[in-house]
Amino acid sequence: MDEALIFLVFAGSVAAVLGTLWWLATRVRRRGIGGEVMGPFEEMWHPAAHRFRAEIRVQETRTVPMPPQGGKRNGHNGNGGALTPDLG
Repeated sequence: MDEALIFLVFAGSVAAVLGTLWWLATRVRRRGIGGEVMGPFEEMWHPAAHRFRAEIRVQETRTVPMPPQGGKRNGHNGNGGALTPDLG
């Protein structure tokens, strides 16, 4: 009887930990904040995902932000470099 109780407690503990990790993973994926929270677990089970995430970070740092639409760029008057003056 004691052995069955020990097994049930152990199985329940493992199920609780796995359920918590599953819940955390779905929440993190939904919000898009998963790199820092789930990174160590993902690295253990899927090392290629860690390398992929590092490559994404590198590409994000290389991306040049677009200038605001309709605003002046580099001192130009915003008329697309046309030869006519901006009358507005």
